[in-house]
Amino acid sequence: MASKKSITILPLAGMERLLKKVGSERVSDNAKKELGIVLEEIGAELSKKALELSNHAGRKTIKKEDISLAFKQFKI
Repeated sequence: MASKKSITILPLAGMERLLKKVGSERVSDNAKKELGIVLEEIGAELSKKALELSNHAGRKTIKKEDISLAFKQFKI
């Protein structure tokens, strides 16, 4: 289970749209909040890996390729 942060940077409306896009008819507020927390944790880990990759390449800028490679290496 994700850590219990009270505020997420991802909008709850986006979480609801994502859950409905995969077929859910109804979505509780707690489900939206939890999905936001989980996705933020995953995003933070991907971002850290992408930063490592850009630093390794001698760049300060994270590029699309860093994100793609970080995702390929990511283990859920």
